[in-house]
Amino acid sequence: MQPQFQSMQTTGSISVGQNRVLRNTYLMLAVSMVPTLIGALVGIQMRFSFFAGSPLVSFLVFMGVAWGFMWGIEKNKNSGLGVALLLGFTFFMGLMLSRILQVALGFSNGGSIIAMAAGGTAATFFVLSSIAATTKRDFSGMSSFLTVGAIVLLLAIVANIFLQIPGLHLAISAGIALLSAAWMLYDIQNIVRGGETNYVSASLSVYLNLYNLFVSLINLLMALTGQRE
Repeated sequence: MQPQFQSMQTTGSISVGQNRVLRNTYLMLAVSMVPTLIGALVGIQMRFSFFAGSPLVSFLVFMGVAWGFMWGIEKNKNSGLGVALLLGFTFFMGLMLSRILQVALGFSNGGSIIAMAAGGTAATFFVLSSIAATTKRDFSGMSSFLTVGAIVLLLAIVANIFLQIPGLHLAISAGIALLSAAWMLYDIQNIVRGGETNYVSASLSVYLNLYNLFVSLINLLMALTGQRE
């Protein structure tokens, strides 16, 4: 279902309510990076692997835990419990992030790869946020296309768990990067135009876009520029 955007109070401007949701969303995103970082550092120190010997089981358990968190967050988005669950979710995602960070740090230029991925993610967020807040173009019609794209990529990920084709892995990472950027543009404009009025839900959506973009950029940079000792 496509969101029904509320009318803007003045052409080209953001209403007070919409501005408050956007501001709270950005603040919540900034706060959520703290447990993500803590989770990643804990995971690296513990050499967290999460069913590394069984990729399919790892994927299924990860999806189950992630969807459980997201269901709980949406169910409690209007209370403090929703915020607590969101922060718990971002800590969990930080733990999961530690796996690819450990792989990246195995390259001699691993630190540079992580920094470049972080910089690319931040730059993309800044540019797309600016576009979403100022453009007169309506991106609400992208929702069906983006949903289909997400399903296709999810099926490709499951297929490559069995096929283990490096080229397909690279194509999936590129697809996720593009899709995450497109979802980010859609989600932020949805907030700006009043389609999303709850900052907890908004923060969850944009956080997932940033997370997936960052991970996909690390995968691409490792494949294209990674240097072994």
